[in-house]
Amino acid sequence: MTKITQPQRLDLIPPSAPFSEEQRAWLNGFFAGLMSMDDAGVVALSPAENAAIAGDADDGAAPWHDPTLQLQERMTLAQARPLRRRMMAAMAQQDCGQCGYDCQNYAEALFAHKEERLNLCAPGGKDTARMLKALAQERDAAPSTESAPTAPSVSHSTSAPGRSRDNPVEAIFLSRRRLNKPASEKETWHIELDLSRSGIDYSAGDSLGVFAQNDLGLVDQIIAMIGASPLAPVKGKSLREALRDDYALSPAPDRLFELISFLTGGETRAKARALAQGEDRDNDAADLDVLAALMKFPGVRPHAEAFVEALEPLQPRLYSISSSPKAAPGRVSLTVDAVRYKIGKRLRKGVASTFLAERIESEAPLKVYVQASHGFSLPDDPNAPVVMIGPGTGVAPFRAFLQEREAVGAHGRNWLFFGHQRSDCDFFYADELNAMKSSGLLTRLSLAWSRDGSEKFYVQDRMRELGRDLFAWLADGAHIYVCGDAKRMAKDVERALVDIVAQYGARATDEAVAFVAELKKSGRYRQDVY
Repeated sequence: MTKITQPQRLDLIPPSAPFSEEQRAWLNGFFAGLMSMDDAGVVALSPAENAAIAGDADDGAAPWHDPTLQLQERMTLAQARPLRRRMMAAMAQQDCGQCGYDCQNYAEALFAHKEERLNLCAPGGKDTARMLKALAQERDAAPSTESAPTAPSVSHSTSAPGRSRDNPVEAIFLSRRRLNKPASEKETWHIELDLSRSGIDYSAGDSLGVFAQNDLGLVDQIIAMIGASPLAPVKGKSLREALRDDYALSPAPDRLFELISFLTGGETRAKARALAQGEDRDNDAADLDVLAALMKFPGVRPHAEAFVEALEPLQPRLYSISSSPKAAPGRVSLTVDAVRYKIGKRLRKGVASTFLAERIESEAPLKVYVQASHGFSLPDDPNAPVVMIGPGTGVAPFRAFLQEREAVGAHGRNWLFFGHQRSDCDFFYADELNAMKSSGLLTRLSLAWSRDGSEKFYVQDRMRELGRDLFAWLADGAHIYVCGDAKRMAKDVERALVDIVAQYGARATDEAVAFVAELKKSGRYRQDVY
């Protein structure tokens, strides 16, 4: 394994050289970086080795542990591996903790029968649940001789209050403030919650799990479609309360299509069975939430209890925390995009995002828990430079980082890359960030606006534009953090960083790839992606 050592700051360019102080600082960083890369002994890795950032002791690396890969890509990489490793590959690879585990430990618990729930990977959705169902059937079909490390023994119901999805605590909703100006195409909210009576705390970089309620308008439409009474008793609640609080209404689960197939006949039954098996004869499966499924098969009238048995539990949603407890004791803030979109003539809404953006009232209680970060935290050394790349709501944890560094008096330099669509209406926390820039807390603030000009311009483009300076920070020991979209942004940012290391570090592309891979292994490149 190669190892990158933190380069010491060296004055290689004498004060008498014909350069400004800024030029001298950059040149010192540049040459120090070259020396540190040479001292590190970086060796080009194969593509498989570069992908294998995570692994375990018994069967080597896990090249599928990459949130930018699609499910089938991950399963292909894992196809020759033991069953428990293929179970891991079925996860979304975000290690978000929303399931109560990380991806590997969730797989180990399923394999060892210490966890029976197959639908806990919220980022993976129905595709992951289907794959896990098939793998669980393979697990149960015959006794396995496969050895495995001891699976984690997790008892969430007895864990500390507010530290797991199965033992949430009560917070109080305080306020919401829209961050976009009216001309924006987006709708993003700054949310404030009171934790002072909850008994929990958090650290900068953590996430908050929020238990939302479904929109009662949607609930009432569903009840009308099945011809039931809103007051019908279901597991100690009325049907209306149960659908609001306890059951996921999007997407439509396979078990609902199975139920529909039992209540219909002929071609309708065949179509419902096909949907239950993952087939998509009408090319509309991706658009079918519970209401749309009932509209597709009108006239189905299941008993209320049978209907809710066919639904999945309503999952909590995780949001990156955008505040530091040192700056706002007893409070926590979130930065939330309200999800709204149309399919046909019908408006769809994100459950938790619109719950926070419009439905919950001030001073109302809600259930929450803190999900500790998996290494997405500030460096132990308060003098270490930090580069933060967070477009859109990806800025959330970096607002927390900056508040934290200010509160503890950290002297390390801070550089934030932020981007969105338009500068005049999508510059989140503009007043705060500009004040941090004026005070010197934020050493550099680099912005990218994708809709201001004739050509789209993103944070990765700004990184390349400032690549010489970015490499100098990297050579000076900077820690790099990325937060945001896993499928596109994170991949593009990593590609830009590889190009920067190759160009300004005078290395071949494969050596630059190996260098970035080693940054990940050493903990100097961290991602919080979704």
